[in-house]
Amino acid sequence: MISQFFVLSQRGDNIVFRDYRGEVQKGSAEIFFRKVKFWKDDGQEEAPPVFNLDGVNYFHVKVVGLLFVATTRVNVSPSLVLELLQRIARVIKDYLGILNEDSLRKNFVLVYELLDEVIDFGYAQTTSTEVLKSYVFNEPIVVDAARLQPLNPAAIFMQGTKRMPGTAVTKSVVANEPGGRRREEIFVDIIEKISVTFSSSGYILTSEIDGTIQMKSYLTGNPEIRLALNEDLSIGRGGGRSIYDYRSSSGSGVVILDDCNFHESVRLDNFEVDRTLTLVPPDGEFPVMNYRMTQEFKPPFRINTLIEEAGSLKAEVILKISAEFSSSIIANTIAIQMPLPKYTIRATFELEPAANGQTTDFKEVNKRLEWGIKKIVGGSEHTLRAKLTFSQELHGNLTKESGPVSMTFTIPMYNASKLQVKYLQIAKKSSTYNPYRWVRYVTQANSYVARL
Repeated sequence: MISQFFVLSQRGDNIVFRDYRGEVQKGSAEIFFRKVKFWKDDGQEEAPPVFNLDGVNYFHVKVVGLLFVATTRVNVSPSLVLELLQRIARVIKDYLGILNEDSLRKNFVLVYELLDEVIDFGYAQTTSTEVLKSYVFNEPIVVDAARLQPLNPAAIFMQGTKRMPGTAVTKSVVANEPGGRRREEIFVDIIEKISVTFSSSGYILTSEIDGTIQMKSYLTGNPEIRLALNEDLSIGRGGGRSIYDYRSSSGSGVVILDDCNFHESVRLDNFEVDRTLTLVPPDGEFPVMNYRMTQEFKPPFRINTLIEEAGSLKAEVILKISAEFSSSIIANTIAIQMPLPKYTIRATFELEPAANGQTTDFKEVNKRLEWGIKKIVGGSEHTLRAKLTFSQELHGNLTKESGPVSMTFTIPMYNASKLQVKYLQIAKKSSTYNPYRWVRYVTQANSYVARL
């Protein structure tokens, strides 16, 4: 049960606000934003997703730069509320097509109508786009996706003989095309978040993949579809094999998942036989399958770090990033961070001669080194040298007072697990269907850490 729901912009502007029970003071949005912006407790740089302030529980998730927040005075399950916030964001995106501040402001009437159907007196009713279509009748005001900055350089994905722009899925599931035509399309994404911990010598200590097969359907009539995965897919660990040491006849490699779960619409009649999923896709975006893998896999990046003394009040840090994927793939929005000794007062940086699109910074307040790289081509290496100046002489172990190095990135058209969608079949034949051999693969860093 929640008392309030609101959406804030990055500046703290209140875009959407709904008070369901009147139990929390009206200025809660301002109080929340001030607390999150200047969070200092326990030396954390960002506020946790759940915290209590003056007897009010605040829950929040960040979606494309917007803060989705719920408040309550009662003791409710944090996981339940955080999942509810994510689903509300997903429903709004299904209806608006694009989720950002501009689209919310232009469609505030539709958004409030959705909120009144999703939550009643603080209790969640439904978050199904399919069900809500029977109760919500306002049409969205479409925001032009062409004016938006693309998320990555791979704005156009190509497979087969047709190509589809990356903004193809940024349209409302309830809006028609010009002329009243319906869009007969379906899109599939495989999104993976990887967690890897390297030792000081570069060996992998822990590795894990959390993945999702995401689908967004614009098909009318709810036709049955079949989705085929790798024939060599195995559920449950066994044999301790590395997935990139074995190859199947299809060349995609053996995929061994620890566990997985499926959307309620998925039928598994033939899954054990030929690894195909049968489902009637509901309208909107939904996860067909969630999976987890801890089997050894080849990480996309290697991080090598060296820190050594260069005098009584100086030290030198060398960071080297190696991209271990194909040269046809480009990673983007790479950010590397490294905590430095607390007595560091200055840092100067030296990049490679042709280091275009790279930034460096020393955060004196947090004693942290930051290195940003706009894009990295597969097979390349990048090195950063930093000279540190200290306010006192070194007495302890320098490596113990520094690190670990953490890294975030996004790699379009790459998946570490080698899980693939082999084909998608629509049972009902129709001349209005517009098939594209288009599956988007995206790999992101969840926790990518190298110890010193």
